[in-house]
Amino acid sequence: MPTYQFEAMDATGQEIRDVVEAPSEDEAQATIRQMGYFVTKISIKKSRKTAAEKKTAKNKGKTFALGGVNGKLLTTFTRQLSILQDAGLPILRSLKILQQQSKPGALKNALIDVCEEIESGATLSEAMGKCPKAFDRLYVNMIKAGEAGGALEIILKRLAEFQERAQALRRKVKGALVYPITVVSFAVGILVFIMLKIVPSFEKIFTDFEAELPAMTQALITMSNLVATYWFALPGVPVCVWLFIKLLRKFAPGRMGWDLFILKMPIFGQLVEKNIVARTTRTLGTLVSSGVPILEALHITRETSGNAVFENLYQRVYDSIREGESIAQPLKDFSKTGFHPMAMFFWFMFIGGPIGMLMYMTRMNSRIMDDMVVNMVDVGEETGELDTMLYKVADTYDEEVAVLTESLMSLMEPLLIIMLGGMVGFIVIALFMPLISLIQELT
Repeated sequence: MPTYQFEAMDATGQEIRDVVEAPSEDEAQATIRQMGYFVTKISIKKSRKTAAEKKTAKNKGKTFALGGVNGKLLTTFTRQLSILQDAGLPILRSLKILQQQSKPGALKNALIDVCEEIESGATLSEAMGKCPKAFDRLYVNMIKAGEAGGALEIILKRLAEFQERAQALRRKVKGALVYPITVVSFAVGILVFIMLKIVPSFEKIFTDFEAELPAMTQALITMSNLVATYWFALPGVPVCVWLFIKLLRKFAPGRMGWDLFILKMPIFGQLVEKNIVARTTRTLGTLVSSGVPILEALHITRETSGNAVFENLYQRVYDSIREGESIAQPLKDFSKTGFHPMAMFFWFMFIGGPIGMLMYMTRMNSRIMDDMVVNMVDVGEETGELDTMLYKVADTYDEEVAVLTESLMSLMEPLLIIMLGGMVGFIVIALFMPLISLIQELT
């Protein structure tokens, strides 16, 4: 006798989900009505496959893949899925179409698993929740909200737009960093070559002529000897510093201190801070507009912020709302970061010792949420349009990030030229001053 799974409403309007055995669907509905329920959805429950069968089915068509799903691929997948859903195709058929056209990799493997779970009776959000490497909590909860509200195609459109904006901003920031990284890398390579090959040749000439060397030349030769002796430290020191920071970030105080240091850095800290504000407010606005409860939305936003300072802020806002407060006031009250000893340590290490500590003391009480953000959230709560206001905040900060990135690029180009010119000038002067003295003596 087949088993039917159904969704129904009882006399009080509460939603009921259960299963019932009956020879046919009509008799199943009759049985459910006799139980005092009003049927809203009913379907045959498919038999669960054995573990071995499920494993074989899941592994069929899979390929070996490392890491998670590329953000660009996931954005394209979401946009295509929203188009197929808008066209009225069943969700399983849409997923199988996208699975077949996907290239071998993590996304294709995840879609195979999702299709298998849906065929076994799971919902789309439940199936995606079992593939955390491809679909994060933000993605899964938005799909869940779309299923509950019966507007999955609308939610998918919003999710695709959200991902496309995030990808565009990420590409813009990465593109802005390509030029300075390339220039600095070539400059370091050229300077190392000069120190290892050119300076020792001049040093030999000066030694042969027993010339008296000025202080600049002696300093240059000392640096050349250090580079020649400890050349392995050039790549080793950055790697060791990176490992040291990564180790410290494994602990909560170290992570909080490093993230505070990044946010309070001159120039670049402002760029990082505005980027995170734009991303978190857009995330929160997308979740709220999709029908996710505010507490769950704040919890997801906290987890996807990627910065310990903002995680702490959203956690405090979450706790305040549970106690009956609004969002705007705790957002303002807890946006001051205050003093943190590990942040002071990083300022001392990387920004010039006591000067760095003094700079940190002057910056530590600055707020990470401006009055504009707080006021917009307050207006959104009063008017019932919180999601709209959060979108406006995100749009504003996206524009500010773009403008700040372009300004930094415009400023960085002359600074790099001046820096490289100063280095080359120092080397040329240091090498030619003794040569001029030797020529004068010989003359």
